[in-house]
Amino acid sequence: MNLAKNIRNTASRVLQNEANAILGVADFLNGDFEACVEHILASKGRVVVTGVGKSALIANKIVATLNSTGTPALFMHAADAIHGDLGMVQEHDVVICISKSGNTPEIKVLVPLLKKLGSVLVALVSNVNSYLAEQADFVLNATIGEEACPHNLAPTTSTTVHLALGDALAVCLLEARGFTSDDFAKYHPGGSLGKQLYLRVKDILSKTQVPVVKEDAGLAEVIVEISGKRLGATAVLDKEGNLKGIITDGDLRRMLQKSLDIAKLKARDIMTVNPKTIDADEFAIRALNLMRNHNITQLVALEGGKIAGFIHIHDLMKEGIV
Repeated sequence: MNLAKNIRNTASRVLQNEANAILGVADFLNGDFEACVEHILASKGRVVVTGVGKSALIANKIVATLNSTGTPALFMHAADAIHGDLGMVQEHDVVICISKSGNTPEIKVLVPLLKKLGSVLVALVSNVNSYLAEQADFVLNATIGEEACPHNLAPTTSTTVHLALGDALAVCLLEARGFTSDDFAKYHPGGSLGKQLYLRVKDILSKTQVPVVKEDAGLAEVIVEISGKRLGATAVLDKEGNLKGIITDGDLRRMLQKSLDIAKLKARDIMTVNPKTIDADEFAIRALNLMRNHNITQLVALEGGKIAGFIHIHDLMKEGIV
């Protein structure tokens, strides 16, 4: 077997192993999972997620997901907790301990301390017969058959399943809270994702003068308007200023390839009627989706039914949305 094929086979086996494990854990969802969600919803405290080793890395990601979806959370390393960081746990906090075995030395030291504080303890564990599971108020069963590692040693499938269960918990809490895209935007103001959630068409309309001509404008006027405003297109309006069509530089090129009496052509003869438009108050991401769906590079933006400008895919690229 050549090396490339062997690599592909190994990668496929790992992915199948982890995918099957996640599907298997779905069958373990029970009353404890439901009760855990309900308790966190009713709690006046935060969610503290803890673990050691690879479990600590998964705990950090779960904390990030919880925080970004409306559930206040913080990470506490289990080893550091027994050396002073336990002070971050407050009354009413819910503590989620992540562990594959549920029997690590740090967990065995930490759990009695948490119980003494009166903390509600959630075990996200792959061994439901472990010390951690026996001491927990709620057990999130993350049992797997084997790791994807050929030696069944390196945390691979187990950490993937732990992460997936954490995502399931976060999304259940999100839906139960009625967390909306507007709420999401409050926690993600930066980057591409944030802009998709708050940036509107009117915020990025081309600042140059809007290119427009009347329906009876001649070809020369159309060309001057398109080239002068440098947007590669012009809107065509009727006498009342209502949008009737659009002419792009591509329309001009196609028109010139035909045997027509150019001197007699008017804007109405060249324009594309009923062009794609978008309200200036719409989210910019919707403009991008419209362009993609219709394989076009720009839209006419309307405000109060009248033309407000053009939005081009380059405008969206500059904002980092594309």
